[in-house]
Amino acid sequence: QVQLVESGGGLVQPGGSLRLSCAASGSIFSINVMSWYRQAPGKERELVATKTSGGTANSVDSVKGRVTISRDNAKNTVYLEMNSLKPEDTAVYFCTLAQKGYYYWGQGTQVTVSS
Repeated sequence: QVQLVESGGGLVQPGGSLRLSCAASGSIFSINVMSWYRQAPGKERELVATKTSGGTANSVDSVKGRVTISRDNAKNTVYLEMNSLKPEDTAVYFCTLAQKGYYYWGQGTQVTVSS
């Protein structure tokens, strides 16, 4: 099985930056997709960015230009670098791994953007 553990969340001022990490462990196959989702209070979970094991990265329009997703396949770790943070970025951020028809979720890490 696969376990995902997010870290790096916290309180940051508007305009600040934050780097989230997600370490995967267990039975990780060479072909997979790791993604970041977020869920704000009272809202549905939404996709933020994805990156395949082959190196293809994508992000949604709402964060494009402010976030960078990267991977270290040797460490089975995915990162989310967020810049120019806004209060509306406040949410619980979740890491996912998709492989062979299965979807694995981490426990989430809280990001709060407030002055």
